[in-house]
Amino acid sequence: MTAATMMSALPAEHRDRLMRIAREVNVPVGTRLFQEGGQADRFWVVRTGTVSLDMYVPGRRAPVIETIGHGELVGWSWLFPPYVWQLGAETISPLRAYEFDAVAVRAVCQDDPTLGVEVAMWVGKVLAHRLQSARTRLLDLYAPYGSGTGTRG
Repeated sequence: MTAATMMSALPAEHRDRLMRIAREVNVPVGTRLFQEGGQADRFWVVRTGTVSLDMYVPGRRAPVIETIGHGELVGWSWLFPPYVWQLGAETISPLRAYEFDAVAVRAVCQDDPTLGVEVAMWVGKVLAHRLQSARTRLLDLYAPYGSGTGTRG
């Protein structure tokens, strides 16, 4: 399941339960959604617009690891203790998104183990993809000969 298909891939009852927690937000371009090392207390599913994910690299400008768009998850650190952002995120175009309170979603997942497993699997797949993107991007930027793949993997 890709991030873009998350909401449609969940059974309707689970999707509806999550959407009751969501609130629609509009975020201007250039807004920092979160900073690496900050408290991960929410996440977003993009409706329209784009968000860049970046990573702190000492002595250098933070490289963009990936660009997130329609239907995709922004933020996964909210699911795993100690709930600290592992990347940074900034809007690169005006953003319309569904914003979810992490504490509320974790509580719903705890109350409904089936939903909890589905959400954990979705976030786990997104996490695996983001880690591969980070690895490829950092090799392209900093390794002597790049990643050698020329693709995002």
